[in-house]
Amino acid sequence: MRVSSTQPDTLSTGGHSASNSMDSSATRPYSVATGASEAFDELLKQCKGQIPKEFGSYSGNVTFVPSNHGDQVYFPSPCREQDAIASIKALEACAAAAIGDLRHGKNSRSIKVDLDKAACFLMSAYLATIDGKRKGQTPKGLIPDTDFNQAQSIQYRRLSANLYETKEDGRYYHIHGSLDATTQLRMIGLPPFNPRLTDYQKCIDTIEAAVKRFTVAELEDMNSKHGQAGVEALKWENFLETTHGKVISALPPFTVKAIKVQQTTVPETPPHTPTETNFQSHLWPKMPANVSQYALRGIKVIEMCRVIAGPTIGRSLAAHGAQVLKVTGPKLPDVPFFQVDVNTGKHTTHLDLRNQSDLKTFQNLLAEADVLIDGYRPGALAKFGCDPQSLAKLAQQRGNHGFVYVAEDCFGGTGVPGAEWAGRRGWQQIADCVTGVAWAQGQFMGLENEPSVPPMPMSDYGTGALGCVAAMAGLYQRETKGGSWMCRTSLCQYDIFLLKLGMLPLQEQERLRTVFAGPFFKLRHYDSVDKVSGEALKAMQRAYPHLFGPDLMLKAKSKGFNGKDIRWPKEAIEVEGLLIQHVRASRPNGFDRPGWEGWETDLIMDGEVDLAEDNAVFTNTSVTPAPREEQHQQQAGSGSMNSVPQRRNRIATMNTVLATA
Repeated sequence: MRVSSTQPDTLSTGGHSASNSMDSSATRPYSVATGASEAFDELLKQCKGQIPKEFGSYSGNVTFVPSNHGDQVYFPSPCREQDAIASIKALEACAAAAIGDLRHGKNSRSIKVDLDKAACFLMSAYLATIDGKRKGQTPKGLIPDTDFNQAQSIQYRRLSANLYETKEDGRYYHIHGSLDATTQLRMIGLPPFNPRLTDYQKCIDTIEAAVKRFTVAELEDMNSKHGQAGVEALKWENFLETTHGKVISALPPFTVKAIKVQQTTVPETPPHTPTETNFQSHLWPKMPANVSQYALRGIKVIEMCRVIAGPTIGRSLAAHGAQVLKVTGPKLPDVPFFQVDVNTGKHTTHLDLRNQSDLKTFQNLLAEADVLIDGYRPGALAKFGCDPQSLAKLAQQRGNHGFVYVAEDCFGGTGVPGAEWAGRRGWQQIADCVTGVAWAQGQFMGLENEPSVPPMPMSDYGTGALGCVAAMAGLYQRETKGGSWMCRTSLCQYDIFLLKLGMLPLQEQERLRTVFAGPFFKLRHYDSVDKVSGEALKAMQRAYPHLFGPDLMLKAKSKGFNGKDIRWPKEAIEVEGLLIQHVRASRPNGFDRPGWEGWETDLIMDGEVDLAEDNAVFTNTSVTPAPREEQHQQQAGSGSMNSVPQRRNRIATMNTVLATA
């Protein structure tokens, strides 16, 4: 497979210019492998200064591997989502390789990124199943109901989180009732419940009529007053003109910084350099020689997050062997089905931190932890000692065994001068609307001057992948430089990285319009993310059934879900000499006792199932995990991969003719 040698043309999308990965006049189909390699170069450039040089030194060992079904775009979106996520997963693999060298000895490890598995990662919540049932199919009682405020189960309340036109023609605002909806609905003059209103379109018409009574400025003022999430849908160029947009677009996709605290009398743990002879780790937990080699085995992570983006950081760290304990309150609402996906590999426990006994238990857990993941609004957890300064001081008290604090939020920019929206509430759709992703989606769908939320929670998963890399960078720095580290990323930072890559070439967008012709392209701005994702999913099942088959999935019986079979996508990356796979199935929030000892390991199997069929059934086949016996051909070279000849070496060659549709 070759990279196009023609001069890239320029495509103007949403007011900004982007270089296409391929000449739009060429007959060669768009290559995700080529696009991913280019995106990886861009990611390395943007993250320079945030990652250890040892991560970048592995970039020359990366191979992007398409399947024999084709090297192509699968999602009905103009954005280079698959390129972006494959590049982030490649950097995650480089991080694992560098950490593996620290812990298990220097070894020039080959790295593979499976492009189909990376695509599955972007829609993992729609591929995961419990007892053969996917999202939207589960009968009542199969999953514990954490939708305490009926913000998901009642359609009228669910649509309080949606995109609507305002009083001003051509200006759209995404209101968001979050995990409640009562305040949001009352704010726009509607009752919090309306049992007679059950029809989808009538719900939309009712809520949009209420929103259209207000200007954008009025909605902004009300949101601020009532503490609600919500934002105007901006085009990319308009976002870059905002104060926050100017500041946040100048940041890298994630930041990793040492936490500065006043030094106590306890001596600092002396730093190590990874090139030392007979390097002995100070902070990595000691592992028996016969234990499988995971990059993060023994690392203890406390996860304080809900929904998708934050929990995806924890899920990804768990795949590298970390012990991830998700802590939620017993009365804290969450989306029930998402737990089937994002709780994979973890333990989950309930603690009410307003209760002194539970707070003490939490503090005991925290005292032993290495990483804390904070997925709440900036500063919300500080009162419980879960802010960078408090954690760094706690690290000093325990002998300078440093903490890695990882924060994920919507708008980004916490602590950065001029980032005026840093403290605002937000979710995936909010970020997609404010940065310009929604306007790009609407343009692709042929809507006349209308934005549209994109299908699938792709920004959520992309942000979670960035957070995983940031956490691994923080752990590496803790080991080699000492001290505690603060890592930050956000949904907006992921979207900015995505949009800076440019749109797909016009001919590729046209191909996707042909593949997805039908109901998907009849959707409007007001159609919900559930509706948009549902129509996209049905079309993808028809066009690309292999994405929903058994080869890309794992399964195990979940003790937390009463022994039911859980299935989820396989990890997208392979690193020579390391294991990257979860050791336990998902469970609901609050299932486990709060502790670090006695964690079980499940029997993980390949799951023979075809999700393209409604009545999916698993057949037990080969048992995993086990170290892969096959060795990967090592790619020559290391360091930056910025030239076209070097990029070619990253892309796996194939002897099959690649399908294009």
